[in-house]
Amino acid sequence: MIALRRAEARGHFDFGWLDTFHTFSFGDYYDPRQMGFRALRVINEDRVQPGRGFPTHGHRDMEIVSYVLEGALQHRDSLGNGSVIRPGEVQRMTAGTGVTHSEFNASEGALVHFLQIWIVPDRRGYEPSYEQRTIPDADKRGTFRLLAGSPGTGSLVTVHQDVRLYSVSLERDHEVVYELRPDRHAWVQMAHGAATLDGQPLWPSDGAPSASSPRSASSESSPPSSWSSTCVSAASGWSGPRDGPAAAWRAQRVSRSSAGP
Repeated sequence: MIALRRAEARGHFDFGWLDTFHTFSFGDYYDPRQMGFRALRVINEDRVQPGRGFPTHGHRDMEIVSYVLEGALQHRDSLGNGSVIRPGEVQRMTAGTGVTHSEFNASEGALVHFLQIWIVPDRRGYEPSYEQRTIPDADKRGTFRLLAGSPGTGSLVTVHQDVRLYSVSLERDHEVVYELRPDRHAWVQMAHGAATLDGQPLWPSDGAPSASSPRSASSESSPPSSWSSTCVSAASGWSGPRDGPAAAWRAQRVSRSSAGP
């Protein structure tokens, strides 16, 4: 049985200008059972009201990946970068020896909805740096697109850790399979739509860590939008030993009525 991290079980705060969910302990949310998943330290799902945001604040020794689902996120940092991140783009900031930045909703009329993912680097003291890249929809339709990974993996952006972060978008009745090596670990995070993993339903914003046995997942989503997820895993996943055979991650999008909630 997979110990799913249900969306409604996450830490939740609504500050008016910010509606935020924390998969793992973060800020005022603390659960000693939810301190991260190996090198994966944070998955925050944030919705920020128009014109509002996070004023300038600092970070050290963390790989920070932002992935916008709706709207536009404005970024400024002490490295001199100023940009707007939109759906179809991924941003990576290496905090390293220290960086300050701010994040605001770039719109005066529309909500911005995004995931922020923190990964613990393989060592302290990296020089702070920044990347932002575009992911064409076609590149992740029906296949795992490598968004972030260690140097030499061919990822869109580079992180200083032995991890790989993928995104995939599936149309109805399409299927993808990912083979997870025995020494790797994986976390699947639903961004849109729904799926089943080993017969267990995954709904929007649910998370699922890897287990030691092969499993399959079939997805279901309300038409006409496609099902998509962000999957963080070691060869895809987190480095380190794990007992058991390679795990096959399989997703197939079907109609909601065929499986039920």
